[in-house]
Amino acid sequence: MESHFEKVPLPRSERMPIAGARALGAVDPGERVEVSIYLKPRSTVPTGGALSREQYVASQAAHPDDLARVEAFAHEHDLSVVEVDAARRLVVLAGTAAAMAAAFDVQLDRFEHSGVTYRGRSGPVFVPAKLASIIQGVFGLDDRPQAQPRLRRSQPLQVTASYTPTELARLYNFPTGGNGQGQSIAMIELGGGYRSRDLRAYFQQLGIPKPKVVGVSVDGGHNAPVGSPDSADGEVLLDIEVAGAVAPGARIVVYFAPNTDRGFLDAVTAAIHDTRHAPSVLSISWGAPESAWTLQAMQAMDQAFQAAAALGVTVFCAAGDRGSSDGVEDGLAHVDFPASSPFAVACGGTRLESQNGTLLKEIVWNDGEGGATGGGVSDVFEIPVWQSQTGILPASINPDHHIGRGLPDIAGDADPATGYQIRVDGQMLVFGGTSAVAPLWAGLIALINQQLGTPVGYLNPLLYQQLSQQLRSITLGDNGGYQAGPGWDACTGLGAPDGSALLSALQNRQPAEAIQAARTETAEAR
Repeated sequence: MESHFEKVPLPRSERMPIAGARALGAVDPGERVEVSIYLKPRSTVPTGGALSREQYVASQAAHPDDLARVEAFAHEHDLSVVEVDAARRLVVLAGTAAAMAAAFDVQLDRFEHSGVTYRGRSGPVFVPAKLASIIQGVFGLDDRPQAQPRLRRSQPLQVTASYTPTELARLYNFPTGGNGQGQSIAMIELGGGYRSRDLRAYFQQLGIPKPKVVGVSVDGGHNAPVGSPDSADGEVLLDIEVAGAVAPGARIVVYFAPNTDRGFLDAVTAAIHDTRHAPSVLSISWGAPESAWTLQAMQAMDQAFQAAAALGVTVFCAAGDRGSSDGVEDGLAHVDFPASSPFAVACGGTRLESQNGTLLKEIVWNDGEGGATGGGVSDVFEIPVWQSQTGILPASINPDHHIGRGLPDIAGDADPATGYQIRVDGQMLVFGGTSAVAPLWAGLIALINQQLGTPVGYLNPLLYQQLSQQLRSITLGDNGGYQAGPGWDACTGLGAPDGSALLSALQNRQPAEAIQAARTETAEAR
């Protein structure tokens, strides 16, 4: 068995304790623990054009020798191999808490915070020196809740106006003549669930066919409606009903996973590499401030999104609902992850007002304590070339004023006071939040993919280099720290969509090889 001095700390695996968490003592040494080990890519992932899945596996899948080395490590430490997936570069191991602690040289304790108990660790994960060069990250030793849904439920007296998703599609001039047929829209859900009777009633009320909805279990997560619209059920139904109303011909595939960094990452890679459902769009409405993540988790998620770009899958992520602080109470500006990945389209929020089916006014969503769009400058990811080469140099309002990946990229209606009419647990309610914008755009891209006959894929370079004129810049408002203005801003990005104009521009776009692919590296945490 490996001795301690033959192991090295895995870079960027350090885990910080949650402030205010109460220690409950060591975990039961016999407790069963599963971990997901992700391996590094063999080469730079190409993102300039879509690869077939066969081409991707040939160039990017884990090498059999590397997988065998991880399996040998497991056997040396009395751990069993649960799953090996070369395309995802994933090895899942299981064993007792005592065996896991010994294998990775960590101390596992139990904690309580905000009424939730979890297994936690602090400091780095250790791996054999001979494996350190091939391991991207080890996930699952710590199972604290990782993310929150980015939705807001309106209060009855606060609603100025509300819209069905189909009404918003008309206001945003989404293309007609298609319904998303032949497309699959993937959604990541880290809790809650849906009931078919809610979906039947909702789409019957809208007068459109109910889309096919499929649930996929990841790491034991499953469709488990709580029965309260204030639970994660609200997020699940918001996502399904918004995307399904916009693109009722598309198949909605919901990947349910535990709300941990392991569950989140495993659900994302399961969706991206799902050869059965083969989604062309991925919508993510969950997130957390960058400071709440380990850097190894952010790197692994960013690598997964790079794989999505290579495979022609467009990724949309909610940018957060707590303004420029992202809910971190340290007096500084923060942004949400995974929206801050340069390989995700970060979705900001607006307040939309209309009359008689005509859009009258759209400003930044900022209702103070009632919520505000997230947005700002990443502390982790460097500025991508598709921002810098178009003259956009996002500068943080923090004291160092560093330049970095600016978000959001685009926007849509998110204010609960002008929110979305959604059916949840037998009730018609109004929801907002940037988590509504991600499935709204996902539905739009499903419509566009159908009419193009090919997936749009990695959208970010196109948005900045060829499609900015097809977005309506939002010039009024702020999110607490950043001000809106003409062109790109850290409140609403490049703006809200004109769906038909986007389709027309994409039909006449330059070939993918004429667009310089964005290459970014995860910078050291500042």
